[in-house]
Amino acid sequence: MGELKIFSGRANVQLARDICDSLHLPLGSITLGTFPDGEYSCKIGDDVRGRDVFLIQPTCPPVNDNLMELLIMIDSCKRASASRITAVIPYYGYARQDRKDEGRVPITAKLVANCVTRAGADRVLTMDLHAAQIQGFFDVPVDHLYAAPVLNNYFLQRGYDTEEIVVVSPDEGSIKRAIGHSKRLGGRLAIVDKRRDSPSETRQKNIIGGPIEGKICLMFDDMISTASSICGAAQLVHEAGAKEIYLAATHGVLCGPAIENLRKAPVNGICVTNTIPLAPEKQFDRIHVLSVAPLLAEAIRRIHRDMSISDIFRSPDEES
Repeated sequence: MGELKIFSGRANVQLARDICDSLHLPLGSITLGTFPDGEYSCKIGDDVRGRDVFLIQPTCPPVNDNLMELLIMIDSCKRASASRITAVIPYYGYARQDRKDEGRVPITAKLVANCVTRAGADRVLTMDLHAAQIQGFFDVPVDHLYAAPVLNNYFLQRGYDTEEIVVVSPDEGSIKRAIGHSKRLGGRLAIVDKRRDSPSETRQKNIIGGPIEGKICLMFDDMISTASSICGAAQLVHEAGAKEIYLAATHGVLCGPAIENLRKAPVNGICVTNTIPLAPEKQFDRIHVLSVAPLLAEAIRRIHRDMSISDIFRSPDEES
């Protein structure tokens, strides 16, 4: 591991430290600053010539600032003759702009992929993309991780009876995710029929599957942004007679009225991971933050050693 160097931008330094702790490596020395006019500066403090470099920087809010800082870090390492540069983007901003859903709009997820590649990244490591096909937007290899094992372990440790569990998909787009969780956790499957009135407004109409009444309902999504959609689904499930309701998502974006919505929602707990740092003002007793640092650390170790990433998610039955 001597040729491996890990650096962090300012978006989530604690996650980078936790990853380095898992790998028993020091976090690389880097100086990042902001000039009076708002421009960013970067100085790599360690020798990276011929090294395998990993740059950890989720492009979470403030998205544009964190994205620009990542591009500058990549360029710095490229010009310092790093052998290989991997952009570790635990949360990939602009991922929801992945297609033209009307005329005269951009596909910004592709534009960002072009910027990262053009800056000099040789590969990308990311987690739970909003749309898996975004991997194809990059002209370099992409390793796509899933936080599902971390979220599943949290609920498995609570010791629920599988007969009590219903895994609920908050919308039609999350059905595949819900099926995957249901296979690991057991229980039945239900789907909330969501209708979108505008880019920011949705309505929850019906529940398909179940039954819900008297059950422990687990709702999984890739991210919680304003929380209006998933809280609306939780309200519908609550009205259907659910005994307990838990929300779980990989990325806790939690912007706008998210905290207010979650506080009001009839839910017993909310789980997010630390792909995005949770500010103190967004923390309250029902929110639990789970760490994906060991998972990302293992992926970095395997990439560095040219080992399989998919084996991380292979069950013992599949291995045998």
